Amino acid sequence: MRPARLMRWAAGLAATLLTGAALVLWLNLRGEAPLAPDPSPPVVADAGTLARGAYLARAGNCAGCHTARGGAPYAGGRDIATPFGTVVAGNLTPHASGLGNWTAAQFRRAMWHGRSADGRLLVPAFPYTHFTQVSRADADALWAHLRSLPPVDQPNRPHALRWPYGTQPALAVWRALFFQPLAGEAPAPAATTADATLLRGAYLVNGLGHCSACHGGRNVLGASGALGGDGGGSSLPGQRWQAPSLTDPQQLAMGQRSTDELVQLLRTGLSERAAVMGPMADVVADSTQHLTPADLRAMVVYLQSLAPAAPAQPPALPPRDGPVLERGRQLYADHCISCHGSEGQGAPGIYPPLARNPTVTLPDPTNLVQAITGGGFPPGTAGNPRPYGMPPFDLPHEDLAALTTWLRASWGHDAAPVTPVQVLLAR
Repeated sequence: MRPARLMRWAAGLAATLLTGAALVLWLNLRGEAPLAPDPSPPVVADAGTLARGAYLARAGNCAGCHTARGGAPYAGGRDIATPFGTVVAGNLTPHASGLGNWTAAQFRRAMWHGRSADGRLLVPAFPYTHFTQVSRADADALWAHLRSLPPVDQPNRPHALRWPYGTQPALAVWRALFFQPLAGEAPAPAATTADATLLRGAYLVNGLGHCSACHGGRNVLGASGALGGDGGGSSLPGQRWQAPSLTDPQQLAMGQRSTDELVQLLRTGLSERAAVMGPMADVVADSTQHLTPADLRAMVVYLQSLAPAAPAQPPALPPRDGPVLERGRQLYADHCISCHGSEGQGAPGIYPPLARNPTVTLPDPTNLVQAITGGGFPPGTAGNPRPYGMPPFDLPHEDLAALTTWLRASWGHDAAPVTPVQVLLAR
């Protein structure tokens, strides 16, 4: 191809790409025309609808983000750290400073399309990429519940995102890359048969539950990945915890654990192999303990359907140092054995076992280090109303590395040793 012709071809391609990009930006930035009058009947806030909406708010853990520490429930004002700056959760109460001037149609648009009442693009920290799957009936019930809350006068504060992440053009580009609205018009399935159980689990996990927002991992632009297969999981911004993959056989390996055990863990915060701590303890306390046994089972069955049933071939491990293991054994005898037992068996309903505990053997030891240095505090739930907590242990980096290495090599465990540098990074 001659140089002049090549240059014309390149210029034409560039013009086409720029035109396409401009069109995408225009479509996302122009907002939406004022919503036409809604032909459907108004949302009826009867007792059944309000109860259903309150249940759905628990399923989505809406109060978890939209309640500031010490603040009124659902009144917003909570700062949420992200890799791009701070997002401030909005006021969901029916005051004029919150949702008081919104309509049900505008609320559905926010849930399904990620747009505010005035059509502006919302930041995806509000997980509309998941809520777009919520059915109309459930969105309306949730709306009715929020309208029934006591109104709280608390104006929304602006986000503190670094430029350009909070700008409308940047959000438009992000949406073009990572968001496909589904506008959940399909009815929410009920868990009655085996197939319906899977559908119900998928609906809860991928929709209101937005589990992959933490457990699916995120790319460099903050888009969450899908659940299923190897990998997944991510560091939680602003917190010293990891959200492990729910399906990777080298992490939580839900496909290799019993359904009853996992349902119990989501209902009470404790099981025969583990206790939930850190941010997940808040999820259990505020959300999953309040769900019905059928819905919890549906969620677990769906997640297990994504996970391999057989363990993958473990990676080759570097050799462990004998003196380090001996030091770790002695530290365990000095600090841990009185509660967790000589065989790591713990005490049922009181102290979680360490043997066969997936937190101990995660490829990334961050959560194990955090539980030791920050203390371990399971949630208070109806099934575990008086949880026992573990005090923090301020051990030197070398001792903590030795202790965690020993834990990861004992009672049949075969996880990689932990170095003092890893401990330093985790702390």
